Amino acid sequence: MNMKGKLQMAKLYFKYGAMGSSKTAQVLITKFNYEERNMKVWLIKPAIDNRDGEKIIRSRIGLYATCDTISADDDIFKIFTEQHSDCDVIIADECQFLTETHVDALRRIVDDCNVPVLCFGLRADFLAHLFTGSRRLFELADSIAEIKTICSCGSKAIINARLDENMNVVTSGDQLLLGGNDLYVAMCHKCWQKRIREQKKANL
Repeated sequence: MNMKGKLQMAKLYFKYGAMGSSKTAQVLITKFNYEERNMKVWLIKPAIDNRDGEKIIRSRIGLYATCDTISADDDIFKIFTEQHSDCDVIIADECQFLTETHVDALRRIVDDCNVPVLCFGLRADFLAHLFTGSRRLFELADSIAEIKTICSCGSKAIINARLDENMNVVTSGDQLLLGGNDLYVAMCHKCWQKRIREQKKANL
């Protein structure tokens, strides 16, 4: 295990935001900042997120990097201690798709190996329900910070509204439906509820 004689205690960080808040760009900028200081980064994402390729993390502004993918049954602690114990930091993108067991393993790496872990992801789904990985991070993280973005009205966006082919807000369906700006838009709660009410009225 990689203790590296560090004097400061490592922490588990959770940085969350709505769709379009540049979370992935911050992931890649953070990776660059560590590597610029000659520090080794283990960059990971859940295997279920294959929108940009199996082992690619890509932001909307064009930044990208290769990464390792974590499957549902992977033992992150074992993978880290056997293959990446020389890393100085772990950075995880799309951490809302991690399982509770994954997050528990990241917490253990922080505690037992004194390696900081930075997790970036969504807080909630298109119905404003917490994702499994995000819920566990809220429970276990030492530091929680919001990456803010705005609704089209100018208010802070907190809802990841899912849209259908007619640009209507979707209010039912499976939690997991991968997509980008073609399927989701960040909205404030007031505008989200207003759109839903208008749709219901139009369908009467």
